[in-house]
Amino acid sequence: MNHSFLTGIDISIIILYLGLLIFIGFYLKRRASRNLESYLLGGKSIPWYMLGLSNASGMFDISGTVWLVAITVIYGLKSIYIPWLWPVFNQIFLMVYLSAWLRRSECTTGAEWIGFRFGKDKGAVTSHWIIVIFAVLVGLSMLAYGFIGMGKFIEIFLPLKILFPFMNFVPDTYIPHVWGITFTLFAVFYALMGGMMSIVWADVAQYIIMAVAGIVVAIIAMLHLDIMEFSSWVPVDWYTAGFGWELEMNWTGKFSEFNDKIHSDGYQLFSLFFGMVLLKGVLASIAGPAPTYDMQKILSTRSPREASLMSGSVTVILMPVRYLMITGFAVLGLILYNQIEGQIRNVEGVIDFELVLPAVISHPWIPAGLTGLILAGLLAAFMSTFAGTLNAVQAYIVNDIYIKYFKKEATPKQANHANILVGIVVVLISICFGILAQDVNSVLQWVTGALYGSYIAANILKWHWWRFNGKGFAWGMAAGMVPALLLPLISYFENVLPLYYFPVILFCSIVGCIWGTYSAPPTDIKILKNFYIKTRPWGFWRPIHNVVESENPTFRKNTSCGRDICNVFAGIIWQTSLVAAPIYLVLKQFVFFGIAFGIIILTSLFLKKNWYDKLEN
Repeated sequence: MNHSFLTGIDISIIILYLGLLIFIGFYLKRRASRNLESYLLGGKSIPWYMLGLSNASGMFDISGTVWLVAITVIYGLKSIYIPWLWPVFNQIFLMVYLSAWLRRSECTTGAEWIGFRFGKDKGAVTSHWIIVIFAVLVGLSMLAYGFIGMGKFIEIFLPLKILFPFMNFVPDTYIPHVWGITFTLFAVFYALMGGMMSIVWADVAQYIIMAVAGIVVAIIAMLHLDIMEFSSWVPVDWYTAGFGWELEMNWTGKFSEFNDKIHSDGYQLFSLFFGMVLLKGVLASIAGPAPTYDMQKILSTRSPREASLMSGSVTVILMPVRYLMITGFAVLGLILYNQIEGQIRNVEGVIDFELVLPAVISHPWIPAGLTGLILAGLLAAFMSTFAGTLNAVQAYIVNDIYIKYFKKEATPKQANHANILVGIVVVLISICFGILAQDVNSVLQWVTGALYGSYIAANILKWHWWRFNGKGFAWGMAAGMVPALLLPLISYFENVLPLYYFPVILFCSIVGCIWGTYSAPPTDIKILKNFYIKTRPWGFWRPIHNVVESENPTFRKNTSCGRDICNVFAGIIWQTSLVAAPIYLVLKQFVFFGIAFGIIILTSLFLKKNWYDKLEN
């Protein structure tokens, strides 16, 4: 692999930024240590737009950016659907109604919310433990995911064995892990010192850097893009977002090797893939946020209205800037392919598309200073995601295990010490996860395709069905998690996408939910009434509504189900257009850019009238 040494300017910018993070950690340490709520949720005093910037910044992670550049190079406009694996449009469901429902609970974590919904019976306690285990599993996986992407990214700029000859004993395969550990320590420092407050302030600084870098990279790509020559290289379907039953994309000439990657990804039957990610995405979005840093940001807002605004702002803040950068790097990667080919082949000589991003950054077309800015931003992106995820995992272990079961009267100082100790242990375990994982995509596919599948059934029913109880939740989650953990072992040998196990995992989970629910009595009526009155969900709540209405005739049920569904549909179109527009702009497809921009305007006007104007005060 070829390497590119950084200039003094680039190194100075990176050092300056790392110094800023350390300063933020020290500066906010006193505020964060006041009590557990200050540490985990910033005292619920942070404005929604700051949390929106922070949440968007946390999603601007280095591993995700590396992966998105890789799939954009290969799939072009069709790559806008592949991130639905997460699913990205869960932010729309949150924006329209779920963030407000969640924030009304006044809880600190998702596991604490389980007590709010199911009470304290045996089933609820089991559910509490299940959600903590799930949250920690997801958190560790996402920490490992960021860890791998970080190491692979920085390796190309900082050749370990050249800079530090005494490290020659480290096998080449594990060089990324050495860098991952090194930069993880910076993230751990400011996250453990300042908690949520320092994470938010560091995220805001990082987003400003990434926005500037993204716009400049897009401009550089457009200046070097010759439409006629570029169009002769890429398949015809590369420019279109439409697709048939099969993915009819055939790379030729010097790019013919790209077809091997399409085959190994398993996306040839693209309509089947699209249908699966859409179905899974809608169901996962209805289930609500997984217990990660996204949920913690929602619970950190000042009110249900601000929770909705925060989730809505993430799409506007994140998508256009991020996809200007991603498309810029993808275009430059294809233009410079002959020059960077040696840098993007792994030790076996096979093209590793996850190396396209660092290879392009190291090219002379990205000038000194800008290289340092991009690297500082992407390093910060890694640390932002790592710190936010770490904060969420700490919240579950300290708040929902240590304080709940072992130290109910813990002082702020004891809670702070517990957070630090737990954070260190979690980081060490996640590093072990990262060392064992193969690459970014393998972790991503497992988390989004399998593990999240186990979360869906139980978490849809908890919002929408009054009879669903703690035992149903526990059995539903457990019945989904067991196949989610075992089935990927088959894909290791059979090369099957974990996404395609989703129907099996969902079926097992639904059976567990129903069996568990009817094997135990309903949740205590007082708990159900309190949940229904505070959350005001729509769904199958008539028996509880009748009781509440008989006691309080002025109570009115939530009748906005139809409006919410319309807003979600418009929101998904709005979000997808915010992704497509910057891609078309960088590709100089100005007619299609105009169409996408027109759709953005129309859907924005619709959402202004049908969502924003109707938000609760």
